[in-house]
Amino acid sequence: MRTYDFSPLYRSAVGFDRLARQLESAARSSQENGWPPYNIETTGEDAYRIEIAVAGFSADELNIEAKENLLTVTGKKAANDDGAAQRTFLHRGLAERDFERRFQLADYVVVKGAALANGLLTLDLKRELPEALKPRRIEIAAGPALIEGKAEPRAKKAA
Repeated sequence: MRTYDFSPLYRSAVGFDRLARQLESAARSSQENGWPPYNIETTGEDAYRIEIAVAGFSADELNIEAKENLLTVTGKKAANDDGAAQRTFLHRGLAERDFERRFQLADYVVVKGAALANGLLTLDLKRELPEALKPRRIEIAAGPALIEGKAEPRAKKAA
């Protein structure tokens, strides 16, 4: 595994510490195990979907938390004491282990909904820019006409 040292970025760039932390976090998360598998897709302009394969987990065993720019999906299997001691497995390939999957979100990306169907947890996300950050048209006001640096007198209204 290759690791990256971002400390030179801290020494030479001012105000990019958040970006460096995100790069470090991405480098760490890419070294994690690949379980559970997931897809990330775009579903429209500023709309995204994350699908996570969580076969065997019920909705009450899953937790979704969005805090600041971090989305965390956690699965904790409930104790399965319904005669598991009496079962003899010849092969046990179904993963029933707890997991935690983290996703770094861009600014203003919010989770709009979550659904669990057929072993897939689907999270719909959308980028919602505040009105203050959206582009807006600025009207140009008409000022008095200037002649040689002086304002031209306006015509008086007839009484």
